[in-house]
Amino acid sequence: MSIPFELPTEDRASSPYTGYTRAHWEAVADGLLWAAWRWSTPGRALLDLPGRPSRSGVRSDGLEGFARTFLAAGFRVAGAGGEDPHGWLDRYAEGLASGTRTPGRDDTESWPLILDHDVQGQPMVESASVALGLRLTAPWLWKHLDSGVQDRVEEWLRGALRHVPAPNNWYLFPYTVAGFLESVGRGDAETAAARERALDLMEGWYRGEGWYADGDGRAFDHYNGWALHLYPVLDAHLGGDTDALARYGERLRAHLDGYALMFGSDGAPLHFGRSLTYRFAASAAVGLGALTGHTPLPPGASRRLVSGSLRYFVDRGALTDEGVLSLGWYGPHEATLQPYSGPASPYWASKAFVSLLAPADHPLWTAPEEPAPVEEADRVLALPAPGLLVQATRGDGIVRLHNHGSDHVRPHEGESAAEDDPHYGRQAYSTRTGPTARENAADNHLSVEVDGRSSVRRRVHPLGAGHGDGWGWAASWHRPVFVTGAPMVPGLRVESVTVARGPYELRVHRVVGAPPGARVTHTGWATGPEEPLTSALHGLYGWECEAETVRAPQGTAFVPWAELPRLSGAAGGTSVHVSLAALTGEPAGVPAAGAVAEVVPGADGVEVVWAADGARTRVSFEPVGVKHTRV
Repeated sequence: MSIPFELPTEDRASSPYTGYTRAHWEAVADGLLWAAWRWSTPGRALLDLPGRPSRSGVRSDGLEGFARTFLAAGFRVAGAGGEDPHGWLDRYAEGLASGTRTPGRDDTESWPLILDHDVQGQPMVESASVALGLRLTAPWLWKHLDSGVQDRVEEWLRGALRHVPAPNNWYLFPYTVAGFLESVGRGDAETAAARERALDLMEGWYRGEGWYADGDGRAFDHYNGWALHLYPVLDAHLGGDTDALARYGERLRAHLDGYALMFGSDGAPLHFGRSLTYRFAASAAVGLGALTGHTPLPPGASRRLVSGSLRYFVDRGALTDEGVLSLGWYGPHEATLQPYSGPASPYWASKAFVSLLAPADHPLWTAPEEPAPVEEADRVLALPAPGLLVQATRGDGIVRLHNHGSDHVRPHEGESAAEDDPHYGRQAYSTRTGPTARENAADNHLSVEVDGRSSVRRRVHPLGAGHGDGWGWAASWHRPVFVTGAPMVPGLRVESVTVARGPYELRVHRVVGAPPGARVTHTGWATGPEEPLTSALHGLYGWECEAETVRAPQGTAFVPWAELPRLSGAAGGTSVHVSLAALTGEPAGVPAAGAVAEVVPGADGVEVVWAADGARTRVSFEPVGVKHTRV
């Protein structure tokens, strides 16, 4: 697709995989800024980008446009050592003065006040971007502001310290505000308390292996990289705090050890979790690791991942004809969005430009690109802390994520089927497919049907995960809940195990406590009928017939119209259902129907024999576990 601004010539010598260099990053940053600034108010305090407003309202959306583009400008100018050939900082200086003159007034320029998250919370999110932009550019912007403007900006920012954040990564927004104020000599007990509170919460949310939950509960998604690691590690880096950098940097290194495998060979991040309209922000943690040295990746592999992710979206229509980032994935896509998403929300993608803090002579830019982890070999990686199983195949460059541990249900919330979230509730996600819309048939989902009513999965309870040489497994259980009729059936429970091996996914489900006459359905991957992808789902045990094809007319973020395979069978009491699924981009597909030679049910589980080599995989349920034996 055409790009609405000029890019440098590709360099396939130093960047054989993407052709992108540091100059391409600067050009994209500048192009995004030029396009966004066309929509500024006269006093430059708000950028009112075109599009449907968020639930926070147009004024908050205008602040979001200012703040999130300021983040891109901050990385761009700081990475160039203060050189600002386009005069970005003059624009932001004028906007800072205009926006803070009379905060809260309903006029052309005034910024909204920062209040509690449940009253008028979105400005608290944007305060962190304003503060970080100011910290990055302090020698060239903050120090030259009139003292009265400095005082007004400080007073507005302190609203973030005096109000209640949402109970998740939002606590890092006042943390970031406080970090800026302390860096310019305006720290006090209030800033210290905000920072201490955030770091205390981070300790409680850290679950090991480099993974944080996004608040209390079990929400694991891209917020790990673009928020929960980004803010504390970057704060320590900018402040020269070696102790904090060692602590949080090592967690970032551990995170990247698994997360680096979650990018496809085409540069796509996993389509999983909320706020996916932030797009290439998914690479922020990779760039930050390269910048600080807290990464298991060589510099060339880091650049291949960050540039691959940036180019993936630039080449696929993420920008409108005017050069503005659209609300969606490739182009506009309503189902990808959350109610809090507004026209400027996609500019949190600016976090990816943290890579520009690495100067031109940094190994991130001078080392030749190396293969991404998915391009090196087939891999299966279990991540027990978040309850995830990553499956990557080198031949087609696809990465799949099997979700047995992440949901978006807070501990105090009930499991309402009306709140079913396709971006967490499905059992598998990938870099080439997106979940179907709530109103369509659900992909990668096991549903229990009672009296014609279908269940969904809400709260996910992990039961373990592990891997061996070329294979891995993860397991969980959930309580099926229903949209209509009684919200639940007493005693009904589904235990699910995924075993990944090569391109294959052995999916084993045990349904416990189903009433007489209940049925189960299970679906596979949703793909477009004209895509060069194959979605296979083969029933091995507990299903009545071969899979049928069902339609998803609303499509996915990848295709406007999709179809998916579906199995069905009888349930009642306790029943076991075994299938083999596959998603592949290999031209010849994969022979899912013949991949398993034998299925041997047992009293406490099931064993399958693989046709290719006679290896045996035994799935047990009491307790849940998987044993894989080679011949």
